[in-house]
Amino acid sequence: MKRMLTTLTAVAAAAALPFVQPHGLPGKADASTTSTTAAQQAADQARRRDPVERRIDALIRAMTTTEKLQQVQLLSDGQITEADARAGVGGVFSLTDPDKINQFQKVAVEQSRLHIPILFAYDTIHGYRTIFPVPLGAASSFDPEVGEIDAAIGARESATVGLKQIYSPMVDVSHDPRWGRIVEGGGEDPLLNSAFSAARVRGAQGSDYSKPDKVAASVKHFVAYGQPEGGRDYNTTDMSERRLRDLYLPPFKAAVDAGVASVMCSFNSLNGVPGCANHETETDILKKEWGFDGFIVSDYTAVAETRACPPVKPESGSCGHGTAADGPSAGANALNAGTDQEMVSTFLRDYGAGLLRSRDISMARLDDAVRRILRVKFRAGLFENPYVDVAKAKDPASFLTPSDRAAARKAAGESMVLLKNASATLPLSPAKKTAVIGPLGNDQHNMLGPWWGRGEDADAVSVFTGIKAVNPTATYTPGCTLVDSEPPNIKPTDYCASDAGFDAAVAAAQAADQVVIAVGETRGMSAEAASRSDISLPGRQQELIDRIKATGKPFAVVLFNGRPLTIPDVDATAPAILEAWFPGVEAGNAVADVVFGKVNPGGKLPVSFPVTVGQVPIYYNHEPTGRPCDITQKYVSRYRDLDTCDPLYVFGHGLSYTTFTTSTPRLDRTSVRRDGRVTATMTVTNTGAVAGDEVAQLYLHDPVASLSQPVRRLVGFERVTLAPGQSKVVRFTLDRNAFGFHDNDGRLVVEPGTIELYGGSSSKADKKVTFTVTR
Repeated sequence: MKRMLTTLTAVAAAAALPFVQPHGLPGKADASTTSTTAAQQAADQARRRDPVERRIDALIRAMTTTEKLQQVQLLSDGQITEADARAGVGGVFSLTDPDKINQFQKVAVEQSRLHIPILFAYDTIHGYRTIFPVPLGAASSFDPEVGEIDAAIGARESATVGLKQIYSPMVDVSHDPRWGRIVEGGGEDPLLNSAFSAARVRGAQGSDYSKPDKVAASVKHFVAYGQPEGGRDYNTTDMSERRLRDLYLPPFKAAVDAGVASVMCSFNSLNGVPGCANHETETDILKKEWGFDGFIVSDYTAVAETRACPPVKPESGSCGHGTAADGPSAGANALNAGTDQEMVSTFLRDYGAGLLRSRDISMARLDDAVRRILRVKFRAGLFENPYVDVAKAKDPASFLTPSDRAAARKAAGESMVLLKNASATLPLSPAKKTAVIGPLGNDQHNMLGPWWGRGEDADAVSVFTGIKAVNPTATYTPGCTLVDSEPPNIKPTDYCASDAGFDAAVAAAQAADQVVIAVGETRGMSAEAASRSDISLPGRQQELIDRIKATGKPFAVVLFNGRPLTIPDVDATAPAILEAWFPGVEAGNAVADVVFGKVNPGGKLPVSFPVTVGQVPIYYNHEPTGRPCDITQKYVSRYRDLDTCDPLYVFGHGLSYTTFTTSTPRLDRTSVRRDGRVTATMTVTNTGAVAGDEVAQLYLHDPVASLSQPVRRLVGFERVTLAPGQSKVVRFTLDRNAFGFHDNDGRLVVEPGTIELYGGSSSKADKKVTFTVTR
């Protein structure tokens, strides 16, 4: 796997279009706004000369109002009928049967008046049939190519069954592990999310998503969905303009610059405005500032949810935000804000003609929405190749190929994070009898994680199966059970509720030379609608660990989870802890690779692990305070009942079976103009006895600024593989987008003064150097 240096500048170079860096998004009064507008005008002129645009013009001129309103409608697999296809409906999602896809497509292409094909879409998040590690796990690799390969394989498998759009990548930055959907993104840092955002778009779309193995990607959820109050899914979000632009918008800009075909607007409201009715984010920023020419699709019933809840049940779907009085006004608000396609609810289709007559929406805006949808359909090649090769779609050889499994196994190994390894407990000896203990030790179902596409439990390799393949004398004892279910109310104590199997687990440990304990969450405890107020290890799993520890046998805990957990007791008890997340179809083989030392873990945490849920939100790139935390003082910013100011494990943390040193950054200059660049180099050396991976990380701090700046910001990283004694020099080039910041009017500000850089292997990096920004 080719490793790639990642900085703010490198993410730009990898994008398909000119990239305005994270921390340097065009602001309302920034000089770059003028050039962006000029670029947009030039792009508009070029599109008018484009033959595809002329074909779109002809279609729009030929369409009736009813046909236009059908194009902006997206139906679910349970809603679509042949009558909808014949009427010219725009899209369908979650239909994966190739025969039915061809059935509806044939009606649309051959029986509708204008023969416009349907765009079929699906939530291929971390694989369609070949399931890779969950995105939060993949981000732990700090290797964007892991996300690119995942997306490429998922795109090929999706396209094989007739899907030509996927609702991925999810790039919501989040500081709250209570939020269940943190599992779908890249964690708490905008640069890391941006790198994976661009990589996944490249993997899914390639340079031409009309190719038979490519699909149109849809980046989501626009925007700031990852920071809901209280960590409760769908809840409101409120933040300053500068936080929006410095933390939450950059990964979306990276996707747009990589050429993403569509964007999904979010459920949440931002500063009181629902995401799918937000003109500032959808039109002013996304379409005008950034020049996005694809289409915006609403999330599931998100348009309906902008309505106020009436005393009686609403006429369709959900309600709640209260910025629209009824269905017609909800549809009008969404279209006028910039939403181009309505998912599930049908307000635009049902009421659009009346809204046009009353001038609550304009024909120009409706035409723009239709144009954007048709543009993606043309670029996807649907007009030339609308049908599925059913024989290929039903051929088992099209999916889960040996090379795909090998890629998934490699990705899972790269994504695991060694949190603790006292007394070199890991790697274990493959020659010694191993007991696998714990409710997830022989589990296939949960290894796929949430949003498992069309993956099947039988596809997955369990931990016990993987370990037994290396250690034939290995045994398995569950100790207790975890049942993956989704009732409306469930408590962590409902999992692993009985200790009836603990004695058998202890006996198994005593009969073995070494123990692997597999514990964590079920896949149903993470993802959408799976927020948790208690993010500790569910049920009595800690008691099981305590019982195994009492045997005196060497053991390692392997964690499977979709969020950071509060595990201070695990940390205090276990000599070794391996964070495996939900690793996908090759879970067991990848775990065996790591615990027996075939693979040296090199992953790093993309998100902080709190000591207790009371610390949440806790994240590395926070702003300072006038009374910083000091556990020896009272009148400071601390919790009186905690003896630490830090999380249990910090962002960027991750151990190895070898040791590394990282030099103090060296700069090519000590001063730089505000529009200039500075290059920092660091030497990474493997000082241990085995080959391994290290992630060199560069952080920036602006100590004196007109607005208080984060204590650290990741501005560069690179994962390197080094043999014992080998060194490598890594280079990070920084510009105004790295040492600038946004003010509360959305303007990019680059102020003269001293800038601090810190090099190392986590957000606690302490190798410091400074340079000066001049006027």
